Amino acid sequence: MSVGQTIRHKTQALKGRITERIGRTTRNRRLQREGRTDRVVGTLKQSGDKAKDAFRP
Repeated sequence: MSVGQTIRHKTQALKGRITERIGRTTRNRRLQREGRTDRVVGTLKQSGDKAKDAFRP
């Protein structure tokens, strides 16, 4: 995959971690959910990229 997409996906996962942490600190469940969702989506996208690269000749 391109470097830009890799950076985008890692940034999304990092943003999710930060948002989730802020939600925990402020006890805001909505922020926690949003952060968890962003983190998981970013991680899944990274995994998909790795799988694509593994099968690329």
